[in-house]
Amino acid sequence: MFHEHRELITELKQKDAHFHRLFDKHNDLDEEITKLIEAHADDVTIETKKKEKLKLKDEVYNIIITYKNSK
Repeated sequence: MFHEHRELITELKQKDAHFHRLFDKHNDLDEEITKLIEAHADDVTIETKKKEKLKLKDEVYNIIITYKNSK
């Protein structure tokens, strides 16, 4: 996720505990979604998790851009 911002992500994960939690939760959801798909879980559950993951991705991205613009 956001490979072009890899250095900023590393920096933010060290400096901002909230960002670190959001980033980790996004990755955890990604793994959970993969497992749900492999287990043929119901589509509603999968879509709900995907929406949650997308919301986290938006939050992570906004933090990255705000931090980048403040430098």
